Amino acid sequence: MAKQQTEVRDLQEGSYVMIDETPCVINSYSTAKPGKHGSAKARVEGKGVFDERKRNFTQPVDAKVWVPIIDRKQGQVISLDGDDMQVMDLESYETFTMRVPDGLDPSPDDEIEYLEHESQRKVV
Repeated sequence: MAKQQTEVRDLQEGSYVMIDETPCVINSYSTAKPGKHGSAKARVEGKGVFDERKRNFTQPVDAKVWVPIIDRKQGQVISLDGDDMQVMDLESYETFTMRVPDGLDPSPDDEIEYLEHESQRKVV
């Protein structure tokens, strides 16, 4: 469980939040003033870190939300096999297979930077 809890009022654009159990980066954050029908509300729009789908939610600013803990790591490309590449983490020496993203042309021994959350990884 790589996530922590915080209040909606502490969120900022560019930070991460869990929306629909998916880690998302916040693209837009806006608040509405409290009125006679309730407390202040915040509208948060985000884009999935790993699937790039848009998601949003509206909640009171004092509501609790989960914030994912996403690690930014360094890796080295070991080998290429079609659309897949084998990568070794430069800290733990763990090897794993990743899909080569569009627009990236890696070669063996190249160093890459990637994001990791639980079992999901993405080259940045």
